[in-house]
Amino acid sequence: MIVLKKVTKQYAAVTAVRNVDLSIPPGSIFGIIGKSGAGKSTLLRVMSLLEPHNGGEVFYGQDRVDHLKGKELLSRRRKMGMIFQNFNLLGSRNVAANISFPLEIAGSHKKDIHARVEELLELVDIQDKHKARLHELSGGQKQRVAIARALAANPEVLFCDEATSSLDPQTTRSILALIRDLHKKLKLTVVLVTHQMEVIQEICEEVAVLENGELAEQGPVKSVFNNPRTEAARRLLYA
Repeated sequence: MIVLKKVTKQYAAVTAVRNVDLSIPPGSIFGIIGKSGAGKSTLLRVMSLLEPHNGGEVFYGQDRVDHLKGKELLSRRRKMGMIFQNFNLLGSRNVAANISFPLEIAGSHKKDIHARVEELLELVDIQDKHKARLHELSGGQKQRVAIARALAANPEVLFCDEATSSLDPQTTRSILALIRDLHKKLKLTVVLVTHQMEVIQEICEEVAVLENGELAEQGPVKSVFNNPRTEAARRLLYA
């Protein structure tokens, strides 16, 4: 589904991503791992069309998408959901209003929004938090709200940027189990960025290892973790 060809991203004199070739199979749970500063989140933002790149090409299926602008770009972005480490929820809104926000922006009818919000609350198992304020929620519950909001527009791809890094181990396992369940139910492609090897091992089928903005290695999780081919992967795994 997602193919990157020689993608490069620079910030002033810093090259955050350099000549990355990457192929993410449709319907997979794909991990991108690396140490802090490896370029993981930058690559995800380019891949999800949140930021332009300085070179290379991004394809979704047969369609090149990195050059899209205006309505075409917005239409493509609506097919993607994104969740973050710090949840990025709106403190002025309750749970239901946070989930409904992207549907309101898209101009959906109020009746349809209400029905969709109820469906999503059940999907992420927080049916009783409809009117709750954010300060009343645990970290895991906030991430469930963020996941529900990301799924509001029925995306084809769910991007996860360090989505469990601020959660305790038990909550992390519950969120990963939810993502795995949603992946199966909704036939999503999931792209997950993390520095946590245990997260990759728990949920991902394939993994790409980044170091200093470059792709060091890509392959099935068991193969890369049990028999890393590159020094970069070995440094990450055995540090």
